[in-house]
Amino acid sequence: MNTERPETEARDEQEAARSGRRRPRAVILSVAAAVLLVGGGGAYVAASDAPSGRTTPAAADSSAPPPLAVDDLSDPYGAHYTASGALPKGPGSAPVYGAGAGVREEQVVRLARALGVSGTPVAEGYGWRIGGKDGSGPSLQVNRDAPGSWTFSRYAPGTDDCGKGPLCAPGPVGPTGAPVSVAAAEKAAAPVLRAAGLDGARTDASQVMGKQRVVTADPVVSGLPTTGWATGLTISRQGEVVGGHGLLSTPVKGASYPVLDAERTLALMNAAPKGDHRMGPGGCPGPARFATRLEGPCQSASPASGATVAVDKAVFGLAAHPVAGRPTLVPSWLFGTRGSGTVSYPAIDPRYLASSSASPTAAPEHPVKITGYMAAGRNLTVGFYGGLCADYTATARESADRVTVTVTEHRQEGRICPLIAKEFTRTVRLKAPVDGRTVAGADGARIPQAKPGALRPSSSS
Repeated sequence: MNTERPETEARDEQEAARSGRRRPRAVILSVAAAVLLVGGGGAYVAASDAPSGRTTPAAADSSAPPPLAVDDLSDPYGAHYTASGALPKGPGSAPVYGAGAGVREEQVVRLARALGVSGTPVAEGYGWRIGGKDGSGPSLQVNRDAPGSWTFSRYAPGTDDCGKGPLCAPGPVGPTGAPVSVAAAEKAAAPVLRAAGLDGARTDASQVMGKQRVVTADPVVSGLPTTGWATGLTISRQGEVVGGHGLLSTPVKGASYPVLDAERTLALMNAAPKGDHRMGPGGCPGPARFATRLEGPCQSASPASGATVAVDKAVFGLAAHPVAGRPTLVPSWLFGTRGSGTVSYPAIDPRYLASSSASPTAAPEHPVKITGYMAAGRNLTVGFYGGLCADYTATARESADRVTVTVTEHRQEGRICPLIAKEFTRTVRLKAPVDGRTVAGADGARIPQAKPGALRPSSSS
């Protein structure tokens, strides 16, 4: 290798030394988030003279960031992961993003209009509700506190089979009654995603549930892909948005932290205590992209505990984790595996992580909106939407003409949990059959009766 410098470069160096100036050192840092194929040569370029697999940030802050208290750093996947080739280096540092401010009323109205829900937001518990008066018709519920989780249902439980009426007119469906096409589903979802501030999100419409298609949108934050912060919209075979869930708060940039490269992060994930195999940030891989479809299982089975799984893709991005009990997007590596979906682990240098308990702690109780009920003798089953990291109990108070049912949410903080809603049921045993009595929720609103078989028990209380 020829190590001699050109004569002009040597003269420039000498002149810079005499004048007291130094030539600027070029540091090329790619900030675009893209899929990096292992062994494919693609990588972030950064000064890499730091030890232990770390890369040196192009510009270091004069003060160290505060310790980051990630509530759970166990590995929720349970397998041992090995790279099938060289892993990318990544940037030298990256910021966390908090849940931001609470949701404003005008945001709720804008989303409701895009969903076709009319009315004025009504304060209800910890948020707002539009529509769904007396439990019937389209209903949008939004939590006021950040990250502003919301759920939408066009029909009360058991009433979405579309038997008659103008909403059941033939739509863009296949000749055999197949789900709506991908293009039609994405077209139906687009106005809702715009209203939710997700214009630039990565979308995936490959998931099918029966006769419905799900459009999932993962926001891109400062050029980085995210996981665990998804919005999901269910599109009927008539091309109509019939259900949805998501987050309305805009993530806010926080402190920047030194981060590890993909190889060191993978080693930390393998060395971490194994969790209880709950669903963590991740999901199912789709063609040409990392997906985070958390509404259902991947087509392939999850790896057995202790199994060895090959990693063949790595993306530097942001994954949702609770930090001191609050949802936060944490700089992480997202690893694409062969047959086991996408897994992720925080890339923060461990020296900047604060000690925290890996065990969930009980949080205050919250009332839950009930969407429908079914009565069979003295058994009363109620349906409602709730999060995946909470427990729910149901109680009933009876009088001569009314049965008042209360469902209480018992949240568990400190868990790695997808921020989505799921329909649950709980059954309570009454002193006497309903027998014509009004069934109402804790707020006094009448609960609609669901069609037989519509409420599938998820567990008993």
